[in-house]
Amino acid sequence: MNELPIEAIDALLPQTQCGKCGFPGCKPYAQAIAEGRADINQCPPGDQEGIDKLAQLLGVPPKPLNTSHGFPRSTMMVARIDEELCIGCTFCSRVCPVDAIVGTGKQMHTVIAAECTGCELCIAPCPMDCISLVPTSEKKGDDKKQMANNARTRHQFRLLRLEREKRAGKAESKHKPVVQAEKSLTSADERKKAIVQAAIQRAAIARTHPYSPVKPHERS
Repeated sequence: MNELPIEAIDALLPQTQCGKCGFPGCKPYAQAIAEGRADINQCPPGDQEGIDKLAQLLGVPPKPLNTSHGFPRSTMMVARIDEELCIGCTFCSRVCPVDAIVGTGKQMHTVIAAECTGCELCIAPCPMDCISLVPTSEKKGDDKKQMANNARTRHQFRLLRLEREKRAGKAESKHKPVVQAEKSLTSADERKKAIVQAAIQRAAIARTHPYSPVKPHERS
């Protein structure tokens, strides 16, 4: 495989930043392809169309999608938060790769649908199971390319923001080592509190709606 700019490969990826390829984003996957550490068929959102474009760019035969990484969707999806159930735990906004979820601690969160890539990363961390994927209008041609470019830019800004916050945290820890030690426990503690709060809210909902169906995964 001839050496090619990573950007040329990245430009053909859908920029969902979902990690289904086995890498923490589209750019790392592009780099892995360029270095021969990953195959061209590991991106379910890109589907066969994306694989074929990568094959043409790299001068290699196309191949079917490796479904061990997942399956392509028949329609474009975006996340939606049931705002009545949201407890403001912020777990979803922390993992969104394009900062498409807005809200503050203990306040209702909402998804900016126009910026959501449908990566699904926000669903698993939610202790209230109040995030779902809903169909949205399909993007094609220039609109699809523009959406990918926007997602790439938002992801890059997010990475820069996280790096700034990391550096600021390190600078603070030099002066407040005790605070830094306490922060190492924050994530686990917050998770426990959110789970407890979610359980309390579920119980309140059950009392209000005693005949509401229980989700399959909630059954003991």
